[in-house]
Amino acid sequence: MTTTVTPPETTPAKEAKRPRLPKSARAGGTLHGGPIAYAILIVFTIVSLFPLVWTAIAASRDNQRLAQNPPPFWFGSNLFKNLEIAWKDANLGEAFLNTTIVAGTSAVTIVVLSTIAGFAFAKLRFKGRNALMLIVIGTMMVPPQLSIIPLYMMVAKLDWSDQLQAVIFPSLVSAFGVFFMRQYLLQALPDEVIEAARVDGASSWRVVWHVVFPAARPAMAVLGMLTFVQTWNDFLWPFLVLTQTGNPTVQVAVAGLGRGFTPDQSLIMAGALLGTLPLLLVFAIFGKQIVGGIMQGAVKG
Repeated sequence: MTTTVTPPETTPAKEAKRPRLPKSARAGGTLHGGPIAYAILIVFTIVSLFPLVWTAIAASRDNQRLAQNPPPFWFGSNLFKNLEIAWKDANLGEAFLNTTIVAGTSAVTIVVLSTIAGFAFAKLRFKGRNALMLIVIGTMMVPPQLSIIPLYMMVAKLDWSDQLQAVIFPSLVSAFGVFFMRQYLLQALPDEVIEAARVDGASSWRVVWHVVFPAARPAMAVLGMLTFVQTWNDFLWPFLVLTQTGNPTVQVAVAGLGRGFTPDQSLIMAGALLGTLPLLLVFAIFGKQIVGGIMQGAVKG
């Protein structure tokens, strides 16, 4: 005689005791922040925007008002006047052109070379690969100030003083760019795709052009933006090899504003604001692609 064991029926009371997940925690649900999260985000946004807003406020005042206590916390009537004076005194038109050439050339070169080198370190097998990668990473630990004196001696021997190539050539490669692209391509580029391209008869350069570059496009956009911003804001090395009357970059030109027994802080702030506006414009145009590339890299990692 067989005994059939029937499972106990689930009563409505027992079902009520089971914890129910909120809609935001279910698969495909949208997470919504509470009031504390919104308050934190608002505070961080205000703190992040305050330096830019204060620069604009200071640029709209005169030097006498900025010296008073308490300082002004709202815009004045001298903004466009100070911007015009700063533009003419610092010759920012030429400085913008020079900085665009330097930053654009460095960004394009670093992105291309770093992608190729990152692909080689990530997917190619050759003797000494790990040792070379450690050397590349090790160069990131060396402060750039240590190389200024020998680099300046090389520039002087090449007779490149006060010429843009003195700023461009030292910034054509980036150890961080190579490391960044290697880490991205390790996850974003499957080995099977490369093997399929080689089976179809693609050479190494065709694999790079038709496989690696399309797969690395989000990371290339992020690296290009970071390099462009860093080169645009670079001050120490351009200040050493360029003059304010020869081929200045934006930061070198702005450094010459407001000089005198009493520096004119309003003109300095106006020049700083003009030097920041191109970066804001670039991010406004390409910000969506850049943020998308960062998020895609984070998901793949």
